[in-house]
This record gives sequence, C-alpha cells and structure tokens, in this order.
Amino acid sequence: MFYITAGFWLILGVESFEGGSNHTITVKPGGSVIIPCYYDEKSPPQKKYWFSEHDQSNKYTNTTEENLSVIDHPDQSLFTVTMRNLQENKHNGQYYCTVETGQKTNITYELYLQVHSAPDVSVMNSSVSGHEGDDVSVQCFYSSGYKDKQKRWCRYKDQKCFSEEKTDTSQNSSVRISDDGESSFTVLMTGLTLSDSGWYFCSVGHQTIPVQLTVTEDGVFAFHTSTVFCTST
Repeated sequence: MFYITAGFWLILGVESFEGGSNHTITVKPGGSVIIPCYYDEKSPPQKKYWFSEHDQSNKYTNTTEENLSVIDHPDQSLFTVTMRNLQENKHNGQYYCTVETGQKTNITYELYLQVHSAPDVSVMNSSVSGHEGDDVSVQCFYSSGYKDKQKRWCRYKDQKCFSEEKTDTSQNSSVRISDDGESSFTVLMTGLTLSDSGWYFCSVGHQTIPVQLTVTEDGVFAFHTSTVFCTST
C-alpha cells in the first residue's frame, strides 16, 4: 500500500540539474550526512579525495576518522563521504569532491554544507529499497518559505532531474511527482529496474538532500514498497 500525500500526480519530463555551487545541504546539529562522489568509470582517477574549504584539507580515499569516512566503491564508480556529529561552528562551509588523473585535477561535485537547527529540507532515512518491478514512494517535506520553489527528484550520477512541470509524458512514465502546495511533495517510482539503483536527491530550490535507492532482484515476495521521509521544521 502506497503512502501518498494529497495532490495532483504529474508525469514528468527529464532535465539537467543546473546550479553548480548552489547545491546546499542542511543538517541538524549532531546529525550526519552521506554524500556520493561519482567519477568516470571508463577512466578511473589515480586519486580521489574530499576537499574542505573550511580548513583547506584533503581527505583521500580510503580515510576513516572519528567523525569522517571517505570510502571508495570502485564497483560503483564512486566514493562516499560520511560526516558525523556535525556542528554549526565547525562544519559550515564549501566542500568539493575532487579527482586527479595524471597532472589534471577536476572537481566532480561541490556543495555548501549548512548546519542549522531548523533545516528547510532534511532526511530522516537516507536509504530506500525495493525489488525489481516494484514501486517506491519518496516523500519530501519543506518549510513554508519554499512553497513556491521548484520541486525536483534528481539522480546524482548524471545530474538528471524529474521536475513537476508538465512536459513530455511518453518516455518517463516510471517517475511521477505530486506537490501538495503546503509542506511536502511525493515522488513515486514504478516498475523499478536494477539500473535504477544509485543515489538521488530531493531538490527544493537550491536545497538538496541525498537519498540512496537500492533495487534488488525479485525474490520470495512478489510485491514490495518502501517509503523514505524528508522532513523539516
């Protein structure tokens, strides 16, 4: 049974996420966040690291510290950065996913991390899963100041987004979004395929929040759905 907010379902078109350094992730004090950093699977870089503008430090894969882990996942062509016990006076600032190939250094993803007691968009559960062929529902809440901002569901790997705009309905019938116009929008992904596995983010204006989707081969149960909640105060 689906958890669906009231609202009108729209079948979505696909667009590229444009924003560059305008990606902002807000986390409550003491909270944590996992950030995926993708790289070219055809030409894997020699060095992959997480760069903090706050303290000008490079944290290379594979680094594990008390409140920070930078772990490479070569089978997925990405490394993940896990930041824990975030504090406002210590962790606010600009961060970069960076790779080096030969003598060339590239920034593959950049974001501004904001630690705030009342985030406009936040995640209670950063992962959601379902079986191949099933459906998943992802609900994202936003604060009142973001009622009129564009709501999107985006894929990290290629920065492709599904928006609430009424566009081409022929190619992307597997993803739908509804916005109740008050405090939440809900994404419904139907007919999951194994290739849908990966990292996505809820996008409200310039605010983003990561969600990991895992799709497994169909097993004993013929039907399975999952819901992840994005909340704000």
